[in-house]
Amino acid sequence: MNLSSEIFGNVIVVHAPEELAAEAAEQFEAYLPTVERENVVLDVDKTEILDSAGLAALLNCQDAMARRGGRMKISAANATNRKILEVTRIDRQIEVFSSVIDAVKSFQ
Repeated sequence: MNLSSEIFGNVIVVHAPEELAAEAAEQFEAYLPTVERENVVLDVDKTEILDSAGLAALLNCQDAMARRGGRMKISAANATNRKILEVTRIDRQIEVFSSVIDAVKSFQ
């Protein structure tokens, strides 16, 4: 899996795929812990399908990042994805921000 990303100092912003479900979620879960920074902001604004497999992948990725001494935060300006993260209470386990900039700054 190859996702677009941007580096801001010690933080990498990874733009999640349009579909974070089933097979794509498995690939994403394997990919994210391999990024070149310990601090990750996952931007889910363009993700159109986010199912239970995708949500589980988010939690597994957070755990994988923590095991290597890093942290993962989510940027979700998209109201639908933000609501999904709230309803499933993922936002209580992974910090969610309304913009990429705010999420990146939170690592300072």
